[in-house]
Amino acid sequence: MQRTERQRSLKKRQSIWQNRPGEKRLLSGVKKTAFQSRYAWIGFLLPSLAGVLIFVLLPFADVVRRSFLTAVTEEWTGLHNYELVFANQAFRLAVKNTVRFTLVCLPLLIGIGLFLSVQLSRLKKVQLIKSLFLLPMAMPAATVVLIWKMIFAKQGFLNAGLLLAGLLPEGAMPDYMGTGASFWVLVFSYIWKNLGYTMVLWLAGIFSVSEGLTEAARVDGATKRQCFWYVIFPNLKGSLYTITVLSFLNSFKVFREAYLVAGSYPHESMYLLQHLFNNWFVNLELDKMAASAVCVGAVLFAVILLLQRLWDHEEKG
Repeated sequence: MQRTERQRSLKKRQSIWQNRPGEKRLLSGVKKTAFQSRYAWIGFLLPSLAGVLIFVLLPFADVVRRSFLTAVTEEWTGLHNYELVFANQAFRLAVKNTVRFTLVCLPLLIGIGLFLSVQLSRLKKVQLIKSLFLLPMAMPAATVVLIWKMIFAKQGFLNAGLLLAGLLPEGAMPDYMGTGASFWVLVFSYIWKNLGYTMVLWLAGIFSVSEGLTEAARVDGATKRQCFWYVIFPNLKGSLYTITVLSFLNSFKVFREAYLVAGSYPHESMYLLQHLFNNWFVNLELDKMAASAVCVGAVLFAVILLLQRLWDHEEKG
């Protein structure tokens, strides 16, 4: 009897404690806080995810769909558009020039940017002039084009300077934008425009390396060159990956200046994929344009994945 009475009183106390509104609110508040802290990242991710879905993934999915259809009647053609694209001589020329441009510009931009950043990192007041490095990217495209024409035109400043220096014979006025030299003019403009932000990224990586590491290496007898190659540079792999990916993507954004200088049909040495896409768009050849866009997007995605895999392999190693 006494045991049953104790059990009844214990159950009664538990029911009273559970039925208290304050305790219920406390328990529900704790559960709600735990749930919010666990899934709070979803609220931060949804806006950007929705933007990417609406403005990138869905339009690209529509491009993939159109690559298998005709431009006007939207009849199913299978891989016929892709066959036309790969058989197109202009497409092959644009791919060759774009690959050549990327292979030339990336090592030059990354190497020159790293060299200049190392030299500038030794200055005490380099932080005050870092904003000036981004000036070329802030300049309007029309201004850049005007400077190009003033320098590289047949009667431009470059030929005038070479004539004054005696490096050009009388009457010889090469047209840099109408010959194979136009490719190197494009390379120069790309490096000039993107060198500043590349140096800013390199400087950020260099200044993030602890001074204690370099001081310890100098105490052990390491020279400046050895400190850079064995202490600083191994810690710049993250910056190297970021700069490589950004420079690779920016190499596909030189069309605006090239188009304003040389038009839709420039010299064949600087005829890039963007020129081809623009001409197809003007001629309403949207089926070819969609098929080629899918091919280019797949190549870009594969290259970025390859760089990421190489980066992860270096990190594990």
